[in-house]
Amino acid sequence: MIGGKSRRILITGGNAGIGLALAKRFAGRHQLLLSGRKPHEDVAELIPAGSAYIVADQSQPEASASALVEGIREQGWDGLDNAVLNAGIGLAPKSGIDTTEAIRQTLDVNLAAAIAQARALYPFLEKSRGTLTLVGSVAHKGSATIPAYAASKAGLHGLARALRSEWGGQIAVQIIHPGPTKTDMHDKAGYDPGRMRALFLSVDDVAKMMASAIAGRRSPVTTSWVRFLNGGSFTGRGL
Repeated sequence: MIGGKSRRILITGGNAGIGLALAKRFAGRHQLLLSGRKPHEDVAELIPAGSAYIVADQSQPEASASALVEGIREQGWDGLDNAVLNAGIGLAPKSGIDTTEAIRQTLDVNLAAAIAQARALYPFLEKSRGTLTLVGSVAHKGSATIPAYAASKAGLHGLARALRSEWGGQIAVQIIHPGPTKTDMHDKAGYDPGRMRALFLSVDDVAKMMASAIAGRRSPVTTSWVRFLNGGSFTGRGL
């Protein structure tokens, strides 16, 4: 923690993958509010003890934003030190062309929800002079196998730049682009990376690098093999 202070941290998609790994790193030192699409009873044994949990369906952007605000108020928090908008989906079209339905779902979950949530969380972050962290992907530069996903993450990159300029001096805004990580996201997306999976970073190492970047408020940051080999998961500030 910074300065020995326990922080109020919200993590969307905090019940699986990178979001859960971050939550486990912060557990015991900070107050956590996690969100996910699944009911609480389905994730109760997965999330860290003491973490609060709310259901927020990213496919309904405005409703998910309202759910986050309601969850914050239920915790009795009047401010928010960190909001990590991590939840997302990826769909890999077998034909290489996304269906209209898949495009809409991907953009709603990965981009529209983040825009709505950022707007809704602004008053809480402003009061604490907190940090908004958007979780993108190295795919934001373009990926032939997941075009809609890549576009949604490119949109997040642009959103971070815009909000960083608009909210400068009031709220820190950053975007972190994780590289290929050993989570179940590729399986859910219907994409088999084959032998390349052996080169993916572990979710814990990615979470360590992200935690350091969040503490330092740097933007943009990419959690790559280069950063890892340079000690990115062992050095840097702690949160």
